[in-house]
Amino acid sequence: MSGKNWDRVPIDAQSVDAPLSQSAIFLVVTVAGEQPALAKVCSVLGELDDLVKTVAFRDLGGRLSCIAGIGRDLWDRLSPGRRPLELKPFAPIKGAVHSAPSTPGDLLFHIRAERSDMCFEFERILLDRLGPDVTVVDEVTGFRYFDARDLLGFIDGTANPTGLDLPASALVGDEDGDFAGGSYVVVQKYLHDMQAWARIPTPEQEAIIGRTKIDNIEIDDDDAPRKSHKSLATIEDADGNEYDILRDNMPFGRPGQNEFGTYFIGYSRYLWVTEKMLQRMYVGDPPGAYDRLLDVSTPQTGTTFFAPTRPMLQALVEGVQQQLPAAR
Repeated sequence: MSGKNWDRVPIDAQSVDAPLSQSAIFLVVTVAGEQPALAKVCSVLGELDDLVKTVAFRDLGGRLSCIAGIGRDLWDRLSPGRRPLELKPFAPIKGAVHSAPSTPGDLLFHIRAERSDMCFEFERILLDRLGPDVTVVDEVTGFRYFDARDLLGFIDGTANPTGLDLPASALVGDEDGDFAGGSYVVVQKYLHDMQAWARIPTPEQEAIIGRTKIDNIEIDDDDAPRKSHKSLATIEDADGNEYDILRDNMPFGRPGQNEFGTYFIGYSRYLWVTEKMLQRMYVGDPPGAYDRLLDVSTPQTGTTFFAPTRPMLQALVEGVQQQLPAAR
């Protein structure tokens, strides 16, 4: 952890450990193939921290922050032959009943703040700077729902690591020293069938989630024939060591369009942990006993990124800028 008092200073770009927020925007874009487009994107990424400060200084209590994640294909354009150890495109998952798609994305911008207008203003300036060199492929505005509940009515993110456990779970360490401090990021946009969920009795909903609905008490289902979402998302190695990820999921929706969803975003030290979690959800443990939450929650997207530290991002773009013509 950085030890900063986030109430007194703007939050540095790329701060995975920044406080979870009341509002967020999840922006995924692709980058045009021409060299001038790459130069322009590098120029904007290089000034990302200044862009955060430009908006954040209007209200430090708004706690504006932004994390940029880079997909494998764009990373290879920026740094051919030298990439984070596990970085690769999101692998589609095919279960017996449900599947998780893989969708395009060169850059992810995870914009967070206590005020939705600050997220909006930052995104507006960011896209204005990027211009026609990027194409928006997904844009979701999320919000914190009452006491951190999802739209299905359950508290989300209870198992998140905190304190000293956060960097150990979310940030790359000495196992990949050149990229230490960065984080693998997986995103999925889920849409919920709220009418189907409402027809499920509350005790059955609780068995599916693995927690009680009102007071968020964990349900022990170790001996149950069908594991809950909570248990399937718990990852252990052969020695029984548990591996956590940092989730910053957000509800989103448009009731007038009958759109209700959860945007899943997970930061992890090891990409394999998130991949194994998703495999367990879709394939099941044992195979066939998939996560019953998927009967009412359907993924629309699936993309993997790597979020470098701010110095790492700066060095990456400066290296490209030395070899490319200036951005137009």
